[in-house]
Amino acid sequence: MLFIYYPKCSTCQKAKKWLDSYDINYDARNISEENPTYEELKEWYAKSKLPLKKFFNTSGLVYKELGLKDKLADMSEDEQLKLLSSNGMLVKRPLLIKEDRVLIGFKESEWEEALDLK
Repeated sequence: MLFIYYPKCSTCQKAKKWLDSYDINYDARNISEENPTYEELKEWYAKSKLPLKKFFNTSGLVYKELGLKDKLADMSEDEQLKLLSSNGMLVKRPLLIKEDRVLIGFKESEWEEALDLK
């Protein structure tokens, strides 16, 4: 599993602590040091079966500075994926990528179910 996080994000810290409390093995990747690539995002988006907007950190400064609230609807999926891959701060986190599933944001019950911990 791949755990993508931003160290200063309190939700990411909570998710990491939660994973560690269950002794779950994962590869951790700091999104500010290694941004997801276009290819990765395209694969995760397809695997997630979620709307692409869910991948955007809509409460982040970069999202707001770029005025993306009003621009995303007019952008193609390809343009949105390229934009996401250009700046890790645009990507909602934490992300947990499993072979068959992509989890965006940290909802304990959702993660428990996805990791068969219930």
